[in-house]
Amino acid sequence: MKIFEGYQKGVDLGGWLSQGSYDREHLDTFITKKDIEKIASWGCDHVRLPIDYNIFETDEGELKNDGFEYLDKALEWCKEYKLNVLIDVHKVYGYSFYSGDGQEGFFDNEDLQERFYKWWERLSKRYGKLSDRVAFELLNEVNDKELSPKWNKIAEKAIKVIRKDSPDVKIVLGSYWNNSIDALADLDKPYDDNIIYNFHCYDPFMFTHQGAYWVDEMPQDFRIGYPGDIKDYRESAKATGLTRIQDYLDVPDSGFDPSYFEKRFAYGISVCKERDVAMYCGEYGVIDRADPKEILKWYKEINAAFKKYGIGRAAWNYKEKDFGLSDERMAGVIDELINYL
Repeated sequence: MKIFEGYQKGVDLGGWLSQGSYDREHLDTFITKKDIEKIASWGCDHVRLPIDYNIFETDEGELKNDGFEYLDKALEWCKEYKLNVLIDVHKVYGYSFYSGDGQEGFFDNEDLQERFYKWWERLSKRYGKLSDRVAFELLNEVNDKELSPKWNKIAEKAIKVIRKDSPDVKIVLGSYWNNSIDALADLDKPYDDNIIYNFHCYDPFMFTHQGAYWVDEMPQDFRIGYPGDIKDYRESAKATGLTRIQDYLDVPDSGFDPSYFEKRFAYGISVCKERDVAMYCGEYGVIDRADPKEILKWYKEINAAFKKYGIGRAAWNYKEKDFGLSDERMAGVIDELINYL
């Protein structure tokens, strides 16, 4: 399988130019040059940098300079510390992976799609020439399976727009079900040799999202350990009435260990080998409700599978956003955990 060179070990910078406050005080302080220095000291080779349209454009589509100011600054910091950057468009006008953002209509509105192409044209003209240290991710987490045919058409047109100015920049592309590895086969075959298939992994969901306030039916006080036996997870789901969560437990009865992640990735790997495309996990991580020592075990086991198959990855998240690796609660394990990013 191809390797996504330069993007093998990274972290996400969620909460800064995406999924955070858009006021200047936050943008000026949430991520600074010192954070980039720390990430480089962890042995990372890149950061995945989510961006929202709100910082770059008005709702009417007029350009604002603020977003480019911060993005340019981030690229300069990363250049200084020899980190590559994956620019991830996390939210566009008309679509967000999070329904609470109130964005809708993108997949059925040609005007919104044209705005999306224009947005990528601007990004490509400005950053495509930096293909030796910058890559592009078209759009974060398409949710619904029925959107797949529409998304394939939109993605192809966006890629063609980018290629006019950036013939060799790497373009990262994910499928439906929130970038599920099980949906990779429904992506169209790679447009060219510089396409990367992307997936996200938060398995086992009951562990990585225990107590998550945004998950339907999830009690705020629900806790479960890792690795545990799959029987424990199923019984806990049943006892607490988490009927929806049980859908995430289609895993071997043997439970969770490094072989679980190898088996979990096997289908996606076969798709990528068949299509001669590199594989990348743009998000993986564990919620801050879990015990840090058990989070460490999880990172160690998933990392073994990533490294065995040469899968590039970026851990969610560097700071805060309910998954922060640099947060104080992780102080007792972070020095060891960074070996398993």
